[in-house]
Amino acid sequence: MGKVTRVQLVVIAGFVALLELLTRTGVINRLTMIPPSQAAAHLWIMLSAGELDAAMTQTFVNVAVAFALAVLVGFGAGLALHALPRLRRLSDPLLASYYAVPFFVFYPLLIAIFGLNRWPLIAIGFVFGAAAMVIATLNGLDRVPRVLRKVALVHRLGRGQEVFHIILPAAAPQLFTGLKLSLAYAFIGVIAGEFILSGSGLGHAIAYAYDSFDNPTMYALMLFVIGLAVALNAGLHVWEQRLLRRRRG
Repeated sequence: MGKVTRVQLVVIAGFVALLELLTRTGVINRLTMIPPSQAAAHLWIMLSAGELDAAMTQTFVNVAVAFALAVLVGFGAGLALHALPRLRRLSDPLLASYYAVPFFVFYPLLIAIFGLNRWPLIAIGFVFGAAAMVIATLNGLDRVPRVLRKVALVHRLGRGQEVFHIILPAAAPQLFTGLKLSLAYAFIGVIAGEFILSGSGLGHAIAYAYDSFDNPTMYALMLFVIGLAVALNAGLHVWEQRLLRRRRG
């Protein structure tokens, strides 16, 4: 475990301990926030009873599909834009203002296109995550040193060999940043869509608990979503560090 990771864990643990202290001592009213330990205990009860199985399955599938599509389409679009400078110049203003567009307003249109099912939510998660992968792919390809491409020419590498042995390893840090951002944005898009627009899933469960003034359930679900998002990004970070160490070795 790296020094930065240990520091991050200490900061998170300190923040949780501070919240626990403030809620236990009454500085933060229990009607506003319950202690993190109480939320964790309630979450364990819900998980043990299987109350979240259906909601978790739906949300996980939606996020996984949205993330996979965002990475594949975003990476392909990034490659195409990098190879076509004129098209890239035309798309730069769109990418720069992409996240200023309120995509949720297109939900009725998505329902008309896909029907009243999981696909409108997947589409929202996809459009949230795809742009991050496009931008990361462009940044990674832009930062491949020209000398490495010359090395590929000197060694007479084919196009496929150049891509897998030269370009992708050189662009790996930016590509992994794109993976992590795409996962985060896909997660946000799906959860937010379920919260506002859906009748099922973890986002809907949080919204229902909020409307019912069920603080233990609401904070337990929020804790679960936050912990899951952090764990997934941490897993990608560990994978990234292993590949980078192998590359340096």
